[in-house]
Amino acid sequence: MTDVATMTRQQQARLAFSLLDLTSLTDIETSADIEDLCAKAEWRDADGNTIHAAALCIFPRFLPLARRILDDKGLYHVRLATVTNFPHGGSDINIAVKETLASVAYGADEVDVVLPYKALISGDTDTPLRLVQACKAACGNGVFLKVILETGELSTPELIAQASAIAIAGGADFIKTSTGKVTTNATPEAADIMLRAIAEHRAKGTNQAAPVRPVGFKPAGGIRTLEDAMTYIKAVQSTLGPDAVQPSLLRLGASSVRTNLVSVLEGTDEVTQSGGY
Repeated sequence: MTDVATMTRQQQARLAFSLLDLTSLTDIETSADIEDLCAKAEWRDADGNTIHAAALCIFPRFLPLARRILDDKGLYHVRLATVTNFPHGGSDINIAVKETLASVAYGADEVDVVLPYKALISGDTDTPLRLVQACKAACGNGVFLKVILETGELSTPELIAQASAIAIAGGADFIKTSTGKVTTNATPEAADIMLRAIAEHRAKGTNQAAPVRPVGFKPAGGIRTLEDAMTYIKAVQSTLGPDAVQPSLLRLGASSVRTNLVSVLEGTDEVTQSGGY
């Protein structure tokens, strides 16, 4: 992939759009809201060229509806993600597993499970590990498990690093910063710690006959502009290399950023109007 720093703003916006997990998790959604979200999963330029988001992240009850709407639009490649043990990250492994099994039965391609971060803060490392392992097993083959660390509630870099290592050891396909339901969500500082944990996991493969399992990264919460998105995209490229800047290894958990990305794509954003950079 081309160095993202040398891309034009429109190229950057296209890339960021393709990495989006468009999210609606207010718990007051209606079917009409889900239909509107599905419509936003695609952007079409004046020549008919399209870009689609990587996934929609919605509550489990809306998964069948969203799949039908997306398929009717021909958006078969847009994956469906949902949340479990959400948003409080409880320590009951059985509940998290049952929610995960139900989500898979509803048609989830990906499950974003909240790590029991309060248990970890209290010094319990066993429950978080066992919960991730059990939910990964419940996902089976082909369904991604994305583990939400809730980094804004983890008070030290050491706790964020520990949570990252536990999630990866438990079988996470992605580690994700935040639920978006607390005061502090994704930050560059937390991202740096998480990306270093992924890099350390990757490095283990250099001394093994077979490559290690890939682990992706998902910042979520507070990503509102192309510049916000590029902060994380550049961090991923810098730490993990250009091959990690793709939807199978990087997601942007956001919905409000779509408006800004479209304004860049259509040449109506303020930075473009003032000459860009």
